[in-house]
Amino acid sequence: MTGRDTGADLKPMPGESPVVVLVRPQLAENIGTAARAMANGGLFHLRLVAPRDGWPLERAWNASSGAGRILDSATVHATVADAVADCHRVFATCPRPRHIITQIRTARAAAEELVEVCQGRGLRSAVLFGPERTGLDNDDMAHADTWVRYPLNPDHMSLNLAQAVMILAYEWWNSAEDRTPPRQFLTHETRVATKGELEGFLSRLTNELDACGFLDNLAKRPGMVRNLRHWFQRGEVTEQELRTLHGVVTELSRGRMLRGRPV
Repeated sequence: MTGRDTGADLKPMPGESPVVVLVRPQLAENIGTAARAMANGGLFHLRLVAPRDGWPLERAWNASSGAGRILDSATVHATVADAVADCHRVFATCPRPRHIITQIRTARAAAEELVEVCQGRGLRSAVLFGPERTGLDNDDMAHADTWVRYPLNPDHMSLNLAQAVMILAYEWWNSAEDRTPPRQFLTHETRVATKGELEGFLSRLTNELDACGFLDNLAKRPGMVRNLRHWFQRGEVTEQELRTLHGVVTELSRGRMLRGRPV
């Protein structure tokens, strides 16, 4: 696709800024207009998870209204886990209530927290936006530690993809200013674990729970695994804490083998 007009000379803002992750987007035009909304709010980093019609798509550039450089730099990922593996915090837009215990923010509160996390602490964050028809499913949401819900007219809360991105981008732009972070998380000599490191531990934990028989109830297994994921995703687990948890799992596995339970 040579000769494509990439539009304005857009580039990332200094320091960390939120990554916009479009999960299974269906229309090229929606990807393009989402990039346009990102440019309006000073966001640059775009990741696509399993776009329905593949990537790249010329119609996305046509719809981006000069935000082509964002699309040029976009990356494609097979899964949500892969798209957020290098992130320390993951926010997910969630328009409808779900029976999960988790943190929920308005768009404004989420933007303020993103400024604190990205600019104040230098951590990488992502915001998940779901497919146009269905939104994010429960397995997608299980990768997030914080949910974002827009306070809109309860009788009509329907937004297209670009509108949803635009609201978050607008709040980010208005919140992104130099200031002393109102909250701090002291990690001393360790650091906040990436989602990839946490995913590695959760996969190992699930395998060990399968081996010991804790997840033998196949009907309840998916929900039990999701509940465990939500529990660990709820806070910022540090790299040192993950090492300790890996050690716990190792000792539990060793004890099972000594008792004659197969691994």
